[in-house]
Amino acid sequence: MTSFIQRLDRSKPFFDAAHRCVMFFCKLLLIVDILITCVSVTGRYVSFIPDPAWSEEIVLTCMIYLAVVSASMALRRNTHIRVTAMDKYLPARLTRVLDVAADIGVIAFSVMMLAVGWKYSTGLGGKAFYTSMPALSKFWLYAPIPLAGACMLVFEAEILCRHIGAFFVKREEGGRK
Repeated sequence: MTSFIQRLDRSKPFFDAAHRCVMFFCKLLLIVDILITCVSVTGRYVSFIPDPAWSEEIVLTCMIYLAVVSASMALRRNTHIRVTAMDKYLPARLTRVLDVAADIGVIAFSVMMLAVGWKYSTGLGGKAFYTSMPALSKFWLYAPIPLAGACMLVFEAEILCRHIGAFFVKREEGGRK
């Protein structure tokens, strides 16, 4: 089992790189969102700056991407909403089993987001178009869901491996490892 833990340690740079890519994507979305909003608001109050008709729909689309994709990053940092009130009262081994069960549930949800989200993106989203930009398919409005599902799958796979590996690491004195 030590080889499993060693392989997990060697795969950490991959997960770090994936996290950095998602973080860069989210930062880029936030910058684009702020810039478009500034131009739009300025265009409403300054007569010589045009207010683009497409700004509201693009800002909302960027916000959807930002919300669901950045939420997937919370998994890796273990900052997502979770119930751990009873963890300190339960045996460490039971807590680890519950962590693995929760990980499997999140992976199932991620796969569902990926599959069903892709179906909606290519199906319904491929047939509809933005009102202010008829040339742009609404595929881009639905695409954040399968993208977030893929990100969650990657980040949760790392967490699941860590939780499984925790069964084989000796418990340190004074608490769980």
